[in-house]
Amino acid sequence: MSKKHVEIAGAGLAGMSVAVRLAQLGWDVVLHERNADLRAYGAGIWLWENGLKSLEIIGAYDAAVTRAKIIKEWRLVDEHGDIMFSRPCLNDRFLLPPRADLYQSLIDRAVEEGVEIRTESRVAEVKPEGVLVLENGEERPADLVIAADGAYSRLRHSLMATAWIDFGIEFGIRTMIGHEPGDPEDVVSEYINGRYRLLYNPCTDGENYIFLSAPMESDAARQVPVDRNVWKEKFPDLSHYIDRLTEAGRWDQIHNVRTRFWSSGKVALIGDCAHAMPPNLGQAANMAFTNAMALAAMVTDREDIPGALKEWEERQRPLTDHVQWWSYIYGMSLGKWPKKFMNFRTDAIQGLAKTKWFDRGLNRAARHIPVGYQPEKNT
Repeated sequence: MSKKHVEIAGAGLAGMSVAVRLAQLGWDVVLHERNADLRAYGAGIWLWENGLKSLEIIGAYDAAVTRAKIIKEWRLVDEHGDIMFSRPCLNDRFLLPPRADLYQSLIDRAVEEGVEIRTESRVAEVKPEGVLVLENGEERPADLVIAADGAYSRLRHSLMATAWIDFGIEFGIRTMIGHEPGDPEDVVSEYINGRYRLLYNPCTDGENYIFLSAPMESDAARQVPVDRNVWKEKFPDLSHYIDRLTEAGRWDQIHNVRTRFWSSGKVALIGDCAHAMPPNLGQAANMAFTNAMALAAMVTDREDIPGALKEWEERQRPLTDHVQWWSYIYGMSLGKWPKKFMNFRTDAIQGLAKTKWFDRGLNRAARHIPVGYQPEKNT
C-alpha cells in the first residue's frame, strides 16, 4: 500500500510540528517555506503542559527545553507593587526556552523523520480537491493539503475562510536581555501601569525574555530600538531591566483572527492561519501543537479526509475558541479598563482570580492532554 501524501505550506511552528507528526505516522511529507532559510522570529516562548506533552509525542521535548527555565509562578503586578493574581505551577509544567531552541528541535526532528523541506518555495493557492499551487504555476496534488502560512494567510483568503481580523488596541515588542545576579530564576512577573505592560520572563542561565506592550497610539513607546526613557517613566522600579534592553527586537501589532471554518475539502488550516490570538495566555504555539497532534491522528485513521477534517474541527475548535477568547478578553480588560474606575482594578481582579470559574477558564488549555499522548511511552 502506498503512503498517503501531504503538502504543507508554511514551515513555522505549526507547519513544522504537523509535518513531523504526519511523517511519524507514515505519511510522505513535503513542507514548503517561502523564505530562503528557516528562521525563528521572536525571543522566548511560553510552553505549557499541553504544548510540552505534544513535544514529547514527536520526540522534540528534550532538545527544545535543554536551556529552558522551569517556571514556578506567573504573577500580575500593578503599579503599586500589589499582586493582582498569581498562577502557581505546582501540578503542571510551565517552561520558558528561547524560541530558536524550540524551532531548531522541530527542524531536527523533521529531518530525522524524512520530511522533505523546500525553501524558497512560494505557494500561491490551495484547492479543496487537494491541490497545492506554487507561484510558478506548478500544481501538486495530495491526499491532504495544509495551510500553515500564518495570521496574514493568503491561502486562508483564497478559500474565503476569514471571518474577521481584529487588530486590537495594543502592540508588543519582544527582546532578550542579559541575565544578572539577583534576577528572578523561576517567576514570571507581568507588571502593569495603566495600559502599559512589561513582562519579565526568566529564559536561560544567560538571558531573560522581555515583552513590552503599549497602546497603538503611543508612537514613542513603539520605537525600535526602544526609547528607554519612555519605559522608565512608566516603570521606574524596573530600570534595572530597561537599561539592559538592546537594539535587537521587533514589534508586532497584537491581533485576533477568526475563521469561518478550519477545512475545505482536503485542505486544513492550522496554527495562526486558523486561530491567531493575542499572546496574553502564552497559548498560541501550544494550541497549534495540540491541534497538530489531533489532526495527524484523525486523518491517519480515516480514509475520508474531508470527513476526518470536519470531525477534527468539531472536536478541537471548542477548546481553541475558549483560549482565543480568554486571551482576547484578558488584553481588552487590562487595556480598556475605565480610567475613573482604575483605583478598583486591582481589587476587582484579585476577587475574580479567587473564583473556581477563573481558575478553570485560565488553565483549561494548559491542563488539556493532546491526542496521542501516552505517559508510559512519551515520558
